[in-house]
Amino acid sequence: MIKVLVADDHPVVREGLKQILAEAQDIEVAAEAEDGHKLLEKVREQGFDVVVMDITMPGLMGLDALKQLKSEHPQLPILILSIHPEEQYALRVLRAGAAGYLTKASAPDSLIGAIRKVYRGGNYVSPALAERLADELRGDITKMPHETLSDREYQVMCLIASGKTVTEIADQLALSVKTVSTYRSRILEKMRMKTNAELTHYAIEHKLVD
Repeated sequence: MIKVLVADDHPVVREGLKQILAEAQDIEVAAEAEDGHKLLEKVREQGFDVVVMDITMPGLMGLDALKQLKSEHPQLPILILSIHPEEQYALRVLRAGAAGYLTKASAPDSLIGAIRKVYRGGNYVSPALAERLADELRGDITKMPHETLSDREYQVMCLIASGKTVTEIADQLALSVKTVSTYRSRILEKMRMKTNAELTHYAIEHKLVD
């Protein structure tokens, strides 16, 4: 039996995932978590074979929770299940150690197979993402401006583009306002932009925000 921990901040989503997985006789949802901190607590308390987690959760951000999990449990397969399209986070979470990336829209058809694959030690990505990864490994891909940002800079950029103020971002990421302002300046410099409006336009154009 594959013991799975499901982490998502929406109870309806967790219930839907449990219904999907109930169809598989070899998979058991052994626990649930509603945020990044609870996720880490549950994994520390008991063993799981696979973690299925959202990338955007309250408290500890999903990308940070993923890195912490992989630091503490490097052999634990983690499957990211997100409402965000692959363009936003897929490459970053795979570089951070995730075993796969799945959009919620594709979950009903693909979740069971994806869990089985990562449990066996494989990776789960869509054909389009696999092609992009191959291009990147061959050096055939030209990095977009946002791909030059660190993970934290990318988080801040997406929050700015979503209309969050510096103070709101500081609260959400548990950073000081001064630190967030420093990140903002660095982001604008790296992306050769001058205003939040330019960042927002870029993010919308490249589907980095919903």
